[in-house]
Amino acid sequence: MTSLMVSMMAFVAGVKDRFSSERGATATEYSLLVAFIAFIIIAGVSVFGTALSTWFSDLGTEVGTWDAP
Repeated sequence: MTSLMVSMMAFVAGVKDRFSSERGATATEYSLLVAFIAFIIIAGVSVFGTALSTWFSDLGTEVGTWDAP
């Protein structure tokens, strides 16, 4: 084998190891993203929960009064 082939094989092996070693980091990043989205949903429900509940109750009452064709 020539030194160029050995260098290329070492480079490919290094790239391969780098991609395989970051799988745990990717899972961690996705779990942080899911936690952030859950936090935003919880905060939104806490802030707007009562107003949304009232709005849906009023909407349900209004739809209940409609006559079916």
